[in-house]
Amino acid sequence: MNIKIIIGALVAFLILVVFSSAYTVDETEQVVITRFSRVERVIQEPGLNLKIPGIEKAIFYPKNLQEWDGDPGQIPTMDKTYIWVDTFARWKIVDPVLFFKTIGTDARLAMARLNEIIDPAARNLITSNRLIEAVRNSNRELDTLEVFDVGTGNVMIDTEEVAKSKPSSYTIQVGRSQIDALILGQARDKLSQFGIELVDVKIKRIDYVEEVRKSVYARMIAERKQIAEKFRSEGRGEAQKILGDKELDLKRIQSEAYRTAQQIKGKADGESTRLYAQAYSIDPEFYTFKKTMEIYAESLGKDSSLVLSTESELFKFLKGYTGEK
Repeated sequence: MNIKIIIGALVAFLILVVFSSAYTVDETEQVVITRFSRVERVIQEPGLNLKIPGIEKAIFYPKNLQEWDGDPGQIPTMDKTYIWVDTFARWKIVDPVLFFKTIGTDARLAMARLNEIIDPAARNLITSNRLIEAVRNSNRELDTLEVFDVGTGNVMIDTEEVAKSKPSSYTIQVGRSQIDALILGQARDKLSQFGIELVDVKIKRIDYVEEVRKSVYARMIAERKQIAEKFRSEGRGEAQKILGDKELDLKRIQSEAYRTAQQIKGKADGESTRLYAQAYSIDPEFYTFKKTMEIYAESLGKDSSLVLSTESELFKFLKGYTGEK
């Protein structure tokens, strides 16, 4: 019975030894094996590996790219404009032994070193250049207000405001991309002593400080309102021009229509008069009789009294005028 217990204990011990000595390296990891805090070897290939349990220790470090996102800070430019600058970087551990000796066993402690090196480099480059250098890459003419981030496409800086604040003949000497490259160069040299390779640094965002931002936004809104009012004014002017043209065309059409109607009416009246004259010339006596009857009808009413001379032209039809005196 005691032999079975001993054998079981030995088996359990062997299993424990095997599990404590075996470790797996992932594709995104690299391992530093230390023996009594002294580096023995580095494992960078993925797979199953063994170490001496209780004596050797495996320290895992990431092998892929890591992210660093700095805290936004207020920085004055060379032309004394205070702005908020937000940067980010990508880095990786290329020398795990040196990293172990300088940083330690926790890769997250590298963030403190990155903060101490990248932030001062960014501050140094921003304060050494004008605001326009940190915002623009070229001297292309600006025809609109641009609000975008530098590096990622969204920078909250009014570049027209920047351009107006500088002489029109000012030429970009450095530019935003070159400032990014200079920050990268300064910080990379200092981080290499920790076994870190700084892959890239970018200015993620540049923004005015709060008090300046409000005035800039107010000016931008005022300019947009001015442009909108200009468009409205031009629209009203164009509308009045269209209405004026419409009234002119209407008057012209009415005038031409009236002239045509009067011409038609005049021709009709002339033709009517001609026909009347032609008809009355056939029998003048009948025309005289008809006109006299019309005068009677217009002059005499139901209760009218008429005093006429027997020699009156109006009286001749009343006394049975036969055409003879």
